[in-house]
Amino acid sequence: MSELDARAEQAGILGEYRDLYGAWHSTPIETKAALLAAMGLDGDAPLNVRDLPKWHVCSHGEPPSLGVPGAWQITLEDGRGIEGEGRLPALPLGRHRLESRGEICWLLSAPPRLPLPERDWGLMVPLACLRPAAQGGIGSFDDLAVVAEGAAAQGAGFLGINPIHAGFHVADAGGFSPYTPSHRRRLSPLYLPTDTAATPGPLVDFATETPARLAALEAEFHNAPPGPGFDAWLRHEGAELQRFALHQALSEKLGAYWDAWEAPYQDPASPEVARAARELAERVRFHAWLQYAAEGAVTTAQRRAQAAGMTHGLYLDLAVGTHPHGAETWTDRASFATGASLGAPPDAFAPQGQNWCLAPFNPVVLEETGFEALALTLRQQLRFCGMLRIDHIIGFERAYWVPDADGLPGAYVQMPREAMFAVARIEAARCGGVIIGEDLGVIPDGLHHAMDESGLVGCRLACFEHRGDPPEFKRPEDYDEAVIASFTTHDLPTWKGWRAGREIDIRERIGLTPPEHAQGMRDWRGREIAGFDWLSGQFRGDLSPEAPEAMFHVLAATRSRLVAVQVEDLLDSDVQPNLPGTVREHPNWRQRLPFGPQEIANTPVLANAARIMEASGRRRHS
Repeated sequence: MSELDARAEQAGILGEYRDLYGAWHSTPIETKAALLAAMGLDGDAPLNVRDLPKWHVCSHGEPPSLGVPGAWQITLEDGRGIEGEGRLPALPLGRHRLESRGEICWLLSAPPRLPLPERDWGLMVPLACLRPAAQGGIGSFDDLAVVAEGAAAQGAGFLGINPIHAGFHVADAGGFSPYTPSHRRRLSPLYLPTDTAATPGPLVDFATETPARLAALEAEFHNAPPGPGFDAWLRHEGAELQRFALHQALSEKLGAYWDAWEAPYQDPASPEVARAARELAERVRFHAWLQYAAEGAVTTAQRRAQAAGMTHGLYLDLAVGTHPHGAETWTDRASFATGASLGAPPDAFAPQGQNWCLAPFNPVVLEETGFEALALTLRQQLRFCGMLRIDHIIGFERAYWVPDADGLPGAYVQMPREAMFAVARIEAARCGGVIIGEDLGVIPDGLHHAMDESGLVGCRLACFEHRGDPPEFKRPEDYDEAVIASFTTHDLPTWKGWRAGREIDIRERIGLTPPEHAQGMRDWRGREIAGFDWLSGQFRGDLSPEAPEAMFHVLAATRSRLVAVQVEDLLDSDVQPNLPGTVREHPNWRQRLPFGPQEIANTPVLANAARIMEASGRRRHS
């Protein structure tokens, strides 16, 4: 083994991986070198040899099993210090810093397992699209609260939405993709309610709506200046919020993406940035207020959802990565790899492979900082919800990095799974939240078991739960218990679209599927439909197999603790399906629903779904 190979192995860069079809791929030496550079590992540095591990997972309230010879000092998460020698003491919940003989080890004191939620069900909606074509405008947090109250009245225990992270609304109205955020610990103010005159039409017109909404919010800020509550919040949020708000103010002058800024402004610590902070103080205060208002609006929506009877309330979504040149990487450059992007190897949905153009967490820095960036990101999301979905949970096990250098293939980077799961358990235990890991696609051996041991809830899509040809669909009693079951999800066709094979038509039209293969896919879809209809026939009674209620009967009967129903299926809408595995800007987040927030709660199909769920023993909420 060469020295570079040894360094790559120690850094967690896998030397090979097996693809969806069982073929093995070796990682080229050039890719290894590029990914080592992205981690900031100097090729001339000696291989790391330590007596203490970089981190150790222990059960809170119990002495860690880690042996530490000699004297040690522990700095607890709350800043208190403990000194001793020999055996370590029991520790409270949290991330604590152990130092001994000049080495640092982070003690991750977590509950061994999170409790599973009770049997329940909920509704999934695209927030931006909640207003019908005749009304226009971007769906707001107020609209979300209205849907939550209506769904709660029907018995739903949670309301799921797309990520609401801060985007690039300040300088790039087109940069609205929920899964390509600017900062995952800050919220998008686009969903704040305003009295802006909306543009009617079947699609959300972000290019028009975004500037108008921001102008209305700015007028509100000047006409009704925030009071002492805002100033107290500013002091509590501290320097991190100020850096984010400064980034937003600079974006108005320099452009949305900081890699195109003049060099001095790319460094938050530069004198030029300090001078700009003084000159732009009023703009910084405005952008900080937008966060204050957004946090207040989301908190209100969550309170209204729970007050209406929802056990969990909002079900939020955490994007797998962040834009490489947005606010998150500008304010915290060190936590992210530079020179590589998250992606996925070639598979059935994307034979060309995928480069998501998202900055990955740097595992080297995560370990050195006690997983600070991950903990803060999870904590901030869990402040506003009862359930949190982590997109692409495989990234806690291994992440596929694509070097920025043209032509170099990607490779998997092993992540510190046990530690990252422990951090997730710590943050969920603080607030009693439920963590859902999106574990679809090619999953490495052991990940599902590790999720189950931690009490993380997985995802199962009924449209994929089959085997053989003709396909035999999994029976409800054979579903895993610790999962959330749905028929499809936000980046797959609706129930109606699946039965019509719409995504096959779209993939053929845009050139992803050759015409000679498309007909075979349509024939296969016909066999899939027949297989699912045979299964639903054992549960749906006299219902037509095409009715969405036929599918709800199957989901309701599963062993899965949670069931999610897509709002598009309730409305029997003709919303265009998303394109699986092709793009991150999903069409469903641009096309409006046919009904508004009030009407969604009154649709007969939702009432039918509620009766089906309750009859199967899923919790009825008051």
